[in-house]
Amino acid sequence: MTFECTKLFIMNWKQLLSLQRFGDTEIRHRHLQDETRLGFEVDYDRVIFSDSFRSLQDKTQVVPLSDADFVHTRLTHSLEVSVVGRTLGRIVGQQVLHRHPELVKDGYKFNDFGAIVAAAALAHDIGNPPFGHSGERAIGDFFKTGNGRQYKIQLTAAQWEDLANFEGNANGFRLLTESRQGVSGGLRLSYATLGAFMKYPKISVPVKKTNHIAEKKFGVFQTDVPFFKELSTALGLQPIRKDELVYYRHPLAYLVEAADDICYSIIDFEDGINLGLISEDKALEYLLNLVRENLIKEKYNALKTQKDRVSYLRALAIQSLIFEAAAVFIEHEDAILQGNFPHALLDKCRFEAQLTDIINISVDKIYKSKEVVEKEINGYRVLTNLLNVFTSAINRDYEGKATGFDRLVLSLLPDEYRIFKDSLYERLMGICSFIAGMSDRYAILLNDKIG
Repeated sequence: MTFECTKLFIMNWKQLLSLQRFGDTEIRHRHLQDETRLGFEVDYDRVIFSDSFRSLQDKTQVVPLSDADFVHTRLTHSLEVSVVGRTLGRIVGQQVLHRHPELVKDGYKFNDFGAIVAAAALAHDIGNPPFGHSGERAIGDFFKTGNGRQYKIQLTAAQWEDLANFEGNANGFRLLTESRQGVSGGLRLSYATLGAFMKYPKISVPVKKTNHIAEKKFGVFQTDVPFFKELSTALGLQPIRKDELVYYRHPLAYLVEAADDICYSIIDFEDGINLGLISEDKALEYLLNLVRENLIKEKYNALKTQKDRVSYLRALAIQSLIFEAAAVFIEHEDAILQGNFPHALLDKCRFEAQLTDIINISVDKIYKSKEVVEKEINGYRVLTNLLNVFTSAINRDYEGKATGFDRLVLSLLPDEYRIFKDSLYERLMGICSFIAGMSDRYAILLNDKIG
């Protein structure tokens, strides 16, 4: 299926920059905000102090369970993406305010855009399971081909799709917004930040292949549909197709994605060099293609260590890509507001070919390296066993058939996951979310303990 352009609507920046939060009964006006503690900056604080964010300090970015102290984890990656996103937001914000002076009259400033993108970028990986993307596949495969297959007949098609293609983005939306006893609306982030967080504003069904970037994956579980509808309506997001819960992106989601793309393509590449998986000569060849215009040869030639040379080129490359991504956004702002920009920003920048080369060599030399593959295999085994033990225990307990071992296992569940619901789907999703929230090392430790 191909994406058909339309210009029947245009999203409204004032709605898109909403300061509203879950449960609000009155409108939050920008000009009434406390400038010393701006609402969008509160979002950043709430993310960084959350338990889910802290667990990223021991989750895989490139190399699982690396002993090297310079290799990035999901936490350091998220902090770097946030920094890049903040700059992207500020650059774009200046231009948007120039084009839409009514926003200035309402009190909006260019730093608001930076704060929104920074907060959303900080949270962008918060729902990812242990062991990188192989963790997502392990959870999905448990249901598609493992012991989890037995549950399919008892679930709706949409519920099954949520589990069989478990998605870290959707789990992140759940963590940020889920209400539980005594806690309404999760972290209660502003609607603007939640909109920017949603790279894929759609539910898991129907599964349709289009060439629009917003539909590459899904970003919302069935449990979170009611609030997803409320949020999309409040932000003025527009449906891609009638009668389906799939929307065009919040414009600032493009900047969050670009910040992530910049960091993982360049910084993962840097990690590969420092780990010795990519030779310096090869690395310099690829990075120089990105930075020739800004390279100061005298400064570069004065650097005596590989680490310093690579660090200098990495910084220049990130700078170049930030300005490229911002330029593409500004050039296509109208199309983005109309839903007529189905691409990632960096896919349309001057350096698209060079980035593709860097990503390809990273896949070949880093992501497919023996060290990474061996550790991912171990992670796959660990998550599969944990899912088997916990899903079996919680369902036997619900049926009144729990063994002594089952009761011991379930005593390990944190309080927020020990509300055993009548819905099989919700019980299974609760276990998946519990396991997805583990750090790499804790998952291995717990698996070793329960056998």
